[in-house]
Amino acid sequence: MKRIVVTGGLGFIGSHTVVELQNEGFEVIIIDDLSNSSIEVLERIASITGILPSYEEIDLKNQNAIQNFFKKYNNIDGVIHFAASKAVGESVEKPLKYYHNNISSLVYLLEEMEANHIDHFIFSSSCTVYGQADEMPITESAPFKTAESPYGNTKQIGESIIMDTTIASDLRAISLRYFNPIGAHESAKIGELPVGIPQNLIPYVMQTAAGIRDQLSVYGGDYPTSDGTAVRDYIHVVDLAKAHTVAMSRLLKSRNKNSYEVFNIGTGKGSTVLEVIEAFEAVSNQKLNYKIVDRRDGDIIEAYADTTLANNDLGWRAQLSLKDGLASAWKWQQLLVKK
Repeated sequence: MKRIVVTGGLGFIGSHTVVELQNEGFEVIIIDDLSNSSIEVLERIASITGILPSYEEIDLKNQNAIQNFFKKYNNIDGVIHFAASKAVGESVEKPLKYYHNNISSLVYLLEEMEANHIDHFIFSSSCTVYGQADEMPITESAPFKTAESPYGNTKQIGESIIMDTTIASDLRAISLRYFNPIGAHESAKIGELPVGIPQNLIPYVMQTAAGIRDQLSVYGGDYPTSDGTAVRDYIHVVDLAKAHTVAMSRLLKSRNKNSYEVFNIGTGKGSTVLEVIEAFEAVSNQKLNYKIVDRRDGDIIEAYADTTLANNDLGWRAQLSLKDGLASAWKWQQLLVKK
């Protein structure tokens, strides 16, 4: 049984990935500082898979704590790194927090991996590395533009750090560039649970429909798109989680073609904000109260993936639709309200 460390493993994407790893027979050790997650997720994972993962509460900015972790746990086969601050808007307001959280923790983690001869690494990257790409759909060969936000910049810098490390060491790494993760596990036991006011569209849609928020603000109605609202590629979190198990297996079985690889993880289809609202109203039978307001700093016009490389080379393909994601997120939200 291969032993995998998942940082940020109690968060939205991390928890779903832990479930998929356990379903595939991996042993999982979770690191999480609970800054944007809940310890209750640990038991929810166990209720889905029948296996309680090992867990350590660690702030990855604490280098001594990381060193002690790797002294405690040996025979680790790989690391999947989710732990990071992730809100575009907040990063514009608090850039130093994002550089400190996202870069320092990555460097400390890679240093300890190298010291302990752990050579397989999956990085949680983002389509924000492309900025506003010149062409749609976006391929992995699209050049990095100047980042539209400090968050996006931390992902660009993070990828550079990892690539340089693979050149100088035995590290083998894959960066998965996510587009926009949505949805929840079919059990509705785990899902997206933002702390405070949601920064992303879908949880704000859910909370507005549930009456927690009075109104959804649609940022920008004058973009050069089909209806004036921004376009994104919405990928179901379960599909996204499965991409991590496929990527880790690729590294462990030495199927990677280069020491550092990147793959877009999306559906290949773009949807406007108004199309998302329309799809949500269709699956939920709820009328959503929304208002179009000014554009938000750090946002781009459109981004959707060319998934050819992930489909053909990685051997992964999205199976679930936008409506599947919205329906599962709404089921999760309704159960949250009843608790």
